[in-house]
Amino acid sequence: MARITGTRQSPTNRARTRASAGAGLLLLGTLLAGCGAEPGEIPLSEIRPESPSATPEATPTATPGVVGAAAGTPAAATAHNGLIVSRAYTDASRSTSAIVTLSSDGSGQHQITQPPDRARDDRPDWSPDGATVAFDRTDPQTGTARLWTVATSGESAHQVGQLCDSGTADCANEDERAPAFSPDGKQLAFSRSWGPLDPAGNKQTQYSDLYLMNPDGTDVQRLTFLTNDKPYSGSVSNPSWSPDGKQLTFEYRTSATGQPANSRAIYVVSADGTGLRQLTPWELRAGDRAGWSPDGTRILFTTYPAGPDNAPGGGIYTVHPDGTAIGALTPAPSDAFYGTAAYAPDGKSIVFTQASAGAGADLYRMQPDGTGVARLTNSADKWLARPAWGTAEPSTALSTATPSASPSATATQEAQPPARAQGQQPTEEPEPQDE
Repeated sequence: MARITGTRQSPTNRARTRASAGAGLLLLGTLLAGCGAEPGEIPLSEIRPESPSATPEATPTATPGVVGAAAGTPAAATAHNGLIVSRAYTDASRSTSAIVTLSSDGSGQHQITQPPDRARDDRPDWSPDGATVAFDRTDPQTGTARLWTVATSGESAHQVGQLCDSGTADCANEDERAPAFSPDGKQLAFSRSWGPLDPAGNKQTQYSDLYLMNPDGTDVQRLTFLTNDKPYSGSVSNPSWSPDGKQLTFEYRTSATGQPANSRAIYVVSADGTGLRQLTPWELRAGDRAGWSPDGTRILFTTYPAGPDNAPGGGIYTVHPDGTAIGALTPAPSDAFYGTAAYAPDGKSIVFTQASAGAGADLYRMQPDGTGVARLTNSADKWLARPAWGTAEPSTALSTATPSASPSATATQEAQPPARAQGQQPTEEPEPQDE
């Protein structure tokens, strides 16, 4: 039997539903109603609000095409700038990836996870105290991801209990990825996709939404219902918390049958599931994990042009949390590929992924206004990407870490990506030549 079940919930209880080990029920906006059933009576795919969820509207002032450095600089915080964590390939064929840490100047790379051959560890995020890294691991056989945590030293890696225990209908193609620690460290936000594939052959799973749970895998709560009444419409992924823990951003990537089709945008939702709204316009094609400035005044995001996933021409932007003042930090037009960007804990720097046309990806650093760009790494064979900046001290955190493998830079074998579950659609933007 699947562990996910529906549960009755009063509208006064924190504006979201709960289950002891499963998903809850939430009506997007300000209304919440229970499903009227005891736990275990209704499978997750059958749970519906009592009235249809309203389609969230884009912020009217979020106008695409604004060029130039964003006005304003996040105020300096007292947080310590510690290690950066990133995804890196461990073999020349780029079939296996691990999680690595490095100092803020790009030195001292250490591999802290040991994935099986052809598995992919990806999308890391720091715990607030810098002691733990959460990440997802994609199975090379099924192509589905599960959530893991590991100590910053590389010890105690273990899988967080997955939501589904069996192959029932609610667990078909079940995928959990992109974990994100809340600012107080008491919750993990993550994306979950599940259900049969689109019968039209679009390789899209039936449902995909945002969830919350405790870091030990208990008290699972479904936070969004974007695909609840619109199956096969798209994929939800890459949550990120506001500094005060009251809101989250996430990526919504529409499918071939979504509205609009094959596009992407950043959304915002309150931590209680209310106030869902679109932050960036579809025309910008914003995706991957957005990042909040430490003072909460700016949200950092990356854009991706239409066409192949690895096409250059996107950029890194900032926007106010209300959707105003969109501004580009990187040159436009660009012949480079840009990946995920993240603020330093003190807000005075940004780390990001960049790859020149035909070259591998590395990590770079710049000031919050887009100036002072400096290259941090020169290991394109590892394709460092999806960085997050934490507070862990190199001297203590890496005392027992395992050095990363050094793949040959001259190897020419083409990457062979792991299989996806029945052709499951990826929920992330791959780096150039990644897949």
